[in-house]
Amino acid sequence: MKLSNLSASSVLPSMEKTLSGLAAGFALVLAAAAPVSAAVEIERVVSPGGIEAWLVQDHRNPIIAMEFSFKGGAALDPADKAGLSTMTAALIDEGAGELDSQGFRGLMDENSIGLSFNAGRDEFSGSLRTLAETKDLAFNLARLALTSPRFDEEAVARIRSQIMVGLEREKESPDAIAGKALRTLFFDDHPYGRSSGGTVETVPAITVGDMRALVRERFSLDRLKIAVIGSVTPEELATLLDRTFGELPATSDLPVVPDVAVAGTGDVIVVDKNLPQSVVTFGHQGVKRSDPDYYAAYVVNYILGGGGMSSRLYEEVREKRGLAYSVYSYLNPLDHAALLVGGVATQNARVSESLEIIKAEWKRMAEEGPSAQDLADAKTFLTGSFPLRLSGSDRIAGMMLGMQIQGLGIDYLERRNSYIEAVTLEQAQRVAAELFKPEALTVVVVGRPENVTATRAAPDGSS
Repeated sequence: MKLSNLSASSVLPSMEKTLSGLAAGFALVLAAAAPVSAAVEIERVVSPGGIEAWLVQDHRNPIIAMEFSFKGGAALDPADKAGLSTMTAALIDEGAGELDSQGFRGLMDENSIGLSFNAGRDEFSGSLRTLAETKDLAFNLARLALTSPRFDEEAVARIRSQIMVGLEREKESPDAIAGKALRTLFFDDHPYGRSSGGTVETVPAITVGDMRALVRERFSLDRLKIAVIGSVTPEELATLLDRTFGELPATSDLPVVPDVAVAGTGDVIVVDKNLPQSVVTFGHQGVKRSDPDYYAAYVVNYILGGGGMSSRLYEEVREKRGLAYSVYSYLNPLDHAALLVGGVATQNARVSESLEIIKAEWKRMAEEGPSAQDLADAKTFLTGSFPLRLSGSDRIAGMMLGMQIQGLGIDYLERRNSYIEAVTLEQAQRVAAELFKPEALTVVVVGRPENVTATRAAPDGSS
């Protein structure tokens, strides 16, 4: 994981979260959209050692991309060592085996190899990019990082210092403050309530021994998912899988993160900051990815706030009244909780009116649901734009990995649009009534909003 990705307010996006900026290519997509299965053929590859990966062969360019993940991320970090997963992810490619940081990263640079790691709340993931001619070296470097990271004193001190600088900056970031406050309100002392990047108190307490234990205990084959695309045959990949991951233990015994219901109280919290505009985040309980109504909820949320410039929130807040440059909502299903969250940023004098409009639209969606035309337009866009998400190797590899993590099946790309098409108006209106709870909508405002009354104090540590 590169430190530019660190954010205390970062949230794991749903695999189905609408990509911004797609509207501009809408007409082109509808004209060119072919069956997804015709463009992407996924093969299941099982190595002699029993390691499975999903592969899309693409020999048009001499490039290979691999995405992989281990179940269990920052939610497994001890409370007093919050940030352990993030710090480990930032360090395991800073030297491994006999190669120190300079030697390891020098080999990557000289051979145009990209290797990085990231710690989410529920997954510890890695990405590898290489030319086909250097695949043996690239996969060997990935093996070393996973099995023999060095955690040298110089690298640990340097990365820890960078993380600490980032955490100090986040204390003044309105987005980070708002995200932290909302998480605390939603999850209290549950692991999801902690900052995945840690705090200025916990990061200094993380030791090399802690990071070595994480690598030893969490990286196991029973928690591993792998997706590969590029110029590699199934036979070549099978050999690479055993070389790269074959040394990992078969199983691991880790604590179970408990499921948790989102504590949406309907409160308004104001974190006082002297800013020219306020940052607002809001939300309540959402829908888990495994819920039978997930696709109906996905479509309905697209209509309300997930559809960018075509959403109701954008039209009412931005287009009709010019209250903010952007406003949005999205489903955020985690392994052990489910959120429906959104945000807006606007001048302090306009926060109150913006919130009134957002809550009114939230209520209108709950009471009326979408219209038949709303539903038809949403289906057209969501099915027609889907091929754009398969337009590059990185996107396809990420999609394949997400499919495995979510248990969607290897033929999901062929079936996905049928799930959207199957949503009926009756189902959409029922789900809208069940999903959108204006009385439970919890709001955090960071700034000095005018005519906004807080109903409870900000959580400790928010300001």
